[in-house]
Amino acid sequence: MGIDPVEPALSPTVGPKPAARPAVETDPTAVPDPDPGVPAGPYSEPAGATEAVGAAVAETHATHAPSTDTPGGSRELLKLALPLIVSQSFMTVQVFVDTVLLSWHDPREMAASFPAVMWYWLFFGVLQVTAGYTSTFVAQYTGAKRPHRVGAAVWQGIHFAVVAGVLFLVVVPASPHLIAVGGHTPEIQRLETIYLRCLAFAALPMLVMGAINGFFSGRGQTWTVLGIEAAGTAVNIAFALVLIFGRLGFPELGIEGAGWATVAGSWAAALFALALMLRKKYRDEFGTFSGWKPERELFRRLMVYGGPAGMQVFLDVLVFNAFTQLVGRLGDAALGATTLAIRLNMIAFLPMMGMGQAICIMVGQRLGGDRPDLAEKSTYTGLKWTFGYMSLIALAYVTIPTVLLSVFEGDKEPEQFAAIAALVPNLLLCVAVFSVADAINVSFAFALRGAGDTKYVTALTFALAWPLMVIPTAVVVFNGGNLYWCWVFATLHIIGMSVCFWFRFRGGKWKSMRVIEPGLSE
Repeated sequence: MGIDPVEPALSPTVGPKPAARPAVETDPTAVPDPDPGVPAGPYSEPAGATEAVGAAVAETHATHAPSTDTPGGSRELLKLALPLIVSQSFMTVQVFVDTVLLSWHDPREMAASFPAVMWYWLFFGVLQVTAGYTSTFVAQYTGAKRPHRVGAAVWQGIHFAVVAGVLFLVVVPASPHLIAVGGHTPEIQRLETIYLRCLAFAALPMLVMGAINGFFSGRGQTWTVLGIEAAGTAVNIAFALVLIFGRLGFPELGIEGAGWATVAGSWAAALFALALMLRKKYRDEFGTFSGWKPERELFRRLMVYGGPAGMQVFLDVLVFNAFTQLVGRLGDAALGATTLAIRLNMIAFLPMMGMGQAICIMVGQRLGGDRPDLAEKSTYTGLKWTFGYMSLIALAYVTIPTVLLSVFEGDKEPEQFAAIAALVPNLLLCVAVFSVADAINVSFAFALRGAGDTKYVTALTFALAWPLMVIPTAVVVFNGGNLYWCWVFATLHIIGMSVCFWFRFRGGKWKSMRVIEPGLSE
């Protein structure tokens, strides 16, 4: 799949061309009257805003001049998406390195790491997506040409991140009780508890970094996000190499070392992101320092739209956590094989999340500028790329599973690893099928999120997962069934999600949604 130098005005799948633009947008000298329906209040525009609209409209007119980057086309989307894809690739490298190092140190630690991560993300995911939903606010304010609201929106996310990160430490004393729910072997439970307790201390910096990253990504400054992620990943890997195996005079900590390495990398990335956001040029243009005060109405909007988006992640992780806990009852080999299969999928899946984030940002900016037609086109352009990428990944799962597994084989506990590896190739057949369906999920779910249609995404996640995956898996496990049937149900769940997201997007209700308050361009 290449980058087309010139793309049609709209993809055939998008639908008819939009109606002609209003005269005000074709006449840069025309100055519209303020909207009489916008009430005065804390979000009223400053005096003189009306006079500034003419210049803003002229600038908007200029940006629609012919260029090689067709609006909604591959070039435009990839310029935004490439740094996010590479950024997610750093996370992929981090997940990959942690998994490989733990498998080399002790395959049981590798097996224990995933259930602990699932418990962590069960509670952390809802908080991270809520804090990171600042990117949608920033995107829509940017598209509406209202930069003075950007800093305030980001700070609402930071306030939420600090409070939520402190409260998250309740996971430390609760870890043994949470881990015991899985009913895994005593040694696996001990390792899971150690890892989960360490990860709890990474929540606060991760949440702060997520909120601040929204400032950069929402405005399209995605290379900065890449730099922040790269710094955190480098610190994480360096500490993992030292702490897991006990090098440079440090004790050999194993899975505990992997956990503290994650904490160190998270703090490094968060502090770096905060320093960048508080630079003078951002303070002057976007109010990244002056906008630190809490704003009740803006904070409420972040919770109203970001909360359901976070809850969707909570429900998604909840069902996969339940799935993992159930599969673990089939034995250590089944748990280890499930961990490896999902980890392999995560390694390939995370870069696709970068494209999803780009689609979300592009939809937010286009809707902020009242161009739902271009938002739709950008989404279908992103779908082309995600579908093509995941098709190649699926082919690798089917054709070279033993090559993929060989990377994780260490020199300790070879019999345990052999029992795990024997199950993985068949699991990867299921992963190959739902990977392609996930391309559809990511494209449309992120597009809906960028518009603010987060409640539907959350409701769908809850409605489909339990009857299609969790309950059938429980029936199989408690009746002595085999591992492969469990994965068949997981695959059906992912396919069902993709069909529903596609129908919702085609319905078009999202085109009239906005997360920001009404107001005039500056």
